[in-house]
Amino acid sequence: MTSNVADILIEALPYIRRFYGKTIVIKYGGHAMVDAYLKEGFARDITLLKFVGLHPVVVHGGGPQIGSVLEKMGMNSQFVHGMRVTDEPTMDVVEMVLVGKVNKEIVAQISQQGGKAVGLSGKDGGLILSRKLRLVRTRAEDKPPEIIDVGMVGEVISVNSDIIRTLETGGFIPVIAPVGVGESGETYNINADWVASKIAVALNAVKLILLTDVEGVMDKTGSLISSIKAGAMKKMLEEGTISGGMIPKIECAIEALQRGVGRVHIIDGRKPHAVLLELFTDKGIGTEVRG
Repeated sequence: MTSNVADILIEALPYIRRFYGKTIVIKYGGHAMVDAYLKEGFARDITLLKFVGLHPVVVHGGGPQIGSVLEKMGMNSQFVHGMRVTDEPTMDVVEMVLVGKVNKEIVAQISQQGGKAVGLSGKDGGLILSRKLRLVRTRAEDKPPEIIDVGMVGEVISVNSDIIRTLETGGFIPVIAPVGVGESGETYNINADWVASKIAVALNAVKLILLTDVEGVMDKTGSLISSIKAGAMKKMLEEGTISGGMIPKIECAIEALQRGVGRVHIIDGRKPHAVLLELFTDKGIGTEVRG
């Protein structure tokens, strides 16, 4: 038993050395955010990363929590292309749940494990400047494209990385809710995968880790792909091998790699200590996407 523990620590050492002082952006979502055991484990793992010299930055989702509160308030949820149609009353609930509830719970969980976490939204210090997302759907050849209004759903224009850098050097773990601010002060609901990707690019992160509720990216036979180049991944998208909710994650991964992020990892957040296993073991547990 003692030997096994020592072997694990020895296996982790070169990775800790390689990533020491580097920024790692983790998109936290899915089942890992709702299971009590996994939530505690995630907070402990993020705290450990900070204590061994890495700079973790957490960007979280909160779709199920938002949906639950909307249902309790008698407000219907409508989705278009996987995005929640967000009118002003819905935006108020989104901001309340993401910033006021989910974000603070994550901060508290990390603090309970001995970490120093600070909760932020994109509105704090102009962290995430955003604009209204234009969703265009192509139709038949003889018809013009259809522009779909999904309300206060936004896309990232820029990230104020100075805020995050200041927190990192002060020993804090930034925990960021995917709510952005427009040039006129309006509030936008933004896809958390895209926020994580843009923040990883702005920070020149060595890793972007996307937690999901699947093992990773699968090939045509349903087998897990442990490592793949972005070009091959793009071809899988074009061929339709990748579909559904994995599409935006792959698009985020490809863009992040093209803009300087070292590696992107798509991993199963339902597995205890998924982040540590992917970062600090030779085999990893999910899909690594390389540039």
